[in-house]
Amino acid sequence: MTDAPPLVPASTVVLGRDGEDGVEVLMLRRNSKLAFGGMWVFPGGRVDEPDRRSGDREVEWARTAAVREAAEETGLVVEPSSMVAFSHWIPPEVAPRRFSTWFFLAPAPLGEVVVDMGEIHEHMWARPVDALGRRDAGEIELVPPTWVTLHWLSGFTTVDQAQRSVVEPEVYATRVGRLDETPVVMWGRDSAYESGRLRAGGPRHRLVMGDVWRYERSD
Repeated sequence: MTDAPPLVPASTVVLGRDGEDGVEVLMLRRNSKLAFGGMWVFPGGRVDEPDRRSGDREVEWARTAAVREAAEETGLVVEPSSMVAFSHWIPPEVAPRRFSTWFFLAPAPLGEVVVDMGEIHEHMWARPVDALGRRDAGEIELVPPTWVTLHWLSGFTTVDQAQRSVVEPEVYATRVGRLDETPVVMWGRDSAYESGRLRAGGPRHRLVMGDVWRYERSD
């Protein structure tokens, strides 16, 4: 038995385009008065009841929700069939609100980005490596799923290459810990995932969230 808040289905869509120096992604800054306020994120949100009509599986609800959220937050119309589900994020049980979030990657459709000035106040196109650098410089704020996604995308030169690399969505069921005063989030293949002994040897799959965030992954 657990007192953890229930998981709420949600979705995120990463809209990418091929730039002269590699992949660029569309990022949005959330209204500082809302959840994840001030953070730079990708378009997305919770699954609404009408989204559930698209099928029996949560991932299909999330696909429908991602299309809707992209239209609401950016004014861009994303073709559902262009979206590849590449990760599934589950927050730790200690989180006050828990969203079971499916992440999709899609080529950005043509058109002007128009943010709603409600939930979203700014947007930018950025190379993943540049966004990561700006976080370390203290210029922007990111949450771990966004950071890890940017880190993954930084290894590709085109959106198509990134999409083709996906065999099935990777599940990130998150647990949290600390190394002295430094927060650490970890996932299933980390040696400390069950024990919590972060200094023990063994496989690594974690994000060490010091002044400069460091991703450690043995595979």
